[in-house]
Parts: sequence; C-alpha cells; structure tokens
Amino acid sequence: MIVLGEFITLKENRDFRRLYARGRSFASPVLVAYVAKNKTRQVRIGITTSKKIGKAVLRNRARRIIREACYNICGNIKPGYDIVFVARTKTPYVKSYDILRSMKNELKEAGVLK
Repeated sequence: MIVLGEFITLKENRDFRRLYARGRSFASPVLVAYVAKNKTRQVRIGITTSKKIGKAVLRNRARRIIREACYNICGNIKPGYDIVFVARTKTPYVKSYDILRSMKNELKEAGVLK
C-alpha cells in the first residue's frame, strides 16, 4: 500500500476482487465506483483502467484525471471505506471537474461523503 495525500492506494488483486464481489456499485457514463466498508479507520482507494479504454496514453490519462479528482474529494470521505474507481470509455476525453462531479454524485448516493 502506498500513502498518497489523505488516502491509501489499493494495490493487491485480492482487495480489488473483494470489492467487486462484496461492494456496492454506483455507475455514471464516465465512472463506476465500488464501495465497501473496511476494518481500518482509513480511506483506501484503487483505480482501474482496462484495455477497452484505449492504448497506454489514454489509460494513463484516465488514471491521472481520476487521481486528481480523488485528491480534491478525499477530505470529504468518511474514514473506514474501500473505494475502487473503474474508468469507462468516455473517461479519458472529459475534464477532471466532470469526473469530480460524477464522483461526488456516486459517493453521495453511497452515503460515504461527510
């Protein structure tokens, strides 16, 4: 695990699989969020981009704009949750504030925002 800002990044495949299996999903046209409680008092965030997004440049851009939106919203997330954001095909083509708006709506629906 790597600490970035106020959240820890998920890196282990088992953590991602646990969220896909047990977490609740919230979708929008540009982003999908999987949310589940964890046993720690920390926020842990993972980002996934598949090859459906495009070549490496587009996948990296999608990760960068999702990460930037996470930095802006991480202070408002309640502690004790694991969150995985999955990029969709539109993600690399939108601005980070569009991702942030979508992320806020999904996390508000999940009841994770303070």
